[in-house]
Amino acid sequence: MRRSKSEAIGSLVRQFLRQEGLETPLNEWRAVAAWPEIMGEAVRQYTGDIFINNQTLYVRIKSPALRANLMMAREQLVRKLNTYVGAQVIQNIHFI
Repeated sequence: MRRSKSEAIGSLVRQFLRQEGLETPLNEWRAVAAWPEIMGEAVRQYTGDIFINNQTLYVRIKSPALRANLMMAREQLVRKLNTYVGAQVIQNIHFI
């Protein structure tokens, strides 16, 4: 028997996550996990703790020179991470 109202499984999973309030935490986790991939090995080596609180990504950078360079590129990094995740998860990045 063929059903006339078929939906893609990905669409159903996204709908379930949204209904259960799990979509935002999942996207936040994806943004944190994407940091090393987007920034590359050189930056990953100087990166410490990474977490999100109130749509702000907090990243501990061990090099003051690198921290200063990343601060200047903050807006581009926000756009890259949000594009990678596919949602508006981050509004600001704070380097500590």
